[in-house]
Amino acid sequence: MSFNNYVDADAAWNLVSDFDERAVAIIKHTNPSGVGTGTTSEEAYRRALATDPVSAFGGIVAFNRKVDAEVAASINEIFTEVVLAPDYDDEAIAVLSSKKNVRILRMPASSNQSEISNSEIEYKQISGGFLVQDRDAHRLSEAELNIVTKRRPGDQEIRAMLLAWTVCKHVKSNAIVFANDVQTLGVGAGQMNRVDSVRIAAMRAERFNLPLAGSALASDAFFPFRDSVDEAAKLGVTAIIQPGGSIKDDESIGAADQHGIAMAFTGVRHFKH
Repeated sequence: MSFNNYVDADAAWNLVSDFDERAVAIIKHTNPSGVGTGTTSEEAYRRALATDPVSAFGGIVAFNRKVDAEVAASINEIFTEVVLAPDYDDEAIAVLSSKKNVRILRMPASSNQSEISNSEIEYKQISGGFLVQDRDAHRLSEAELNIVTKRRPGDQEIRAMLLAWTVCKHVKSNAIVFANDVQTLGVGAGQMNRVDSVRIAAMRAERFNLPLAGSALASDAFFPFRDSVDEAAKLGVTAIIQPGGSIKDDESIGAADQHGIAMAFTGVRHFKH
């Protein structure tokens, strides 16, 4: 395990641990290239891989359920650095071990992100010292959504919004995530302005033939202008989830109403750095 392997593995495990349902995350350079959910680990993995199969090469794959031989064989189809899961079938370990240099990690249940206290702190080294802050342990429930537009989202849109929001927390800011109710469709990470993150996420979706019509968009921080909403409307997005709190929130809400988009405020921003 290299330094970067440990950092990426930690990011991957923190992400899948934020899901109660079966989920798989593929991480590259601490950002998710794709996240999927499903009734089986194979189905969830295939959905995560579909978001960006190119970036998944040399990635870190994390599961929040036991890994079986079927999905282990699928993982072996591309070069994977590290696999993390709470447990593995014996056959799955044999399959994964047949690939040279793959690291197989079994994660203790006590490290599940859902069990981490809000008071737990994290550190970041800077020149001359350390910064210390509470860990971002926020998890959003449907009941906490503040719908601010004339049109309310449907049940499927709400599920897509919650999935996109959960993933967005783990994407470097400025972060934008497109998703449906079972998988991510495009991820835009670490850009200097939010509208560029929208365009990059959309570019990835288009590249891998993932339709954005009817999808949800999550933003890790508020929109300072309406341009991201207008851009999302061009792509066919029908639901947006964002923290709110901008002095120009009314412009973003007005733009969403103009385009028939349902928008929810969370009251929480992430800004992962």
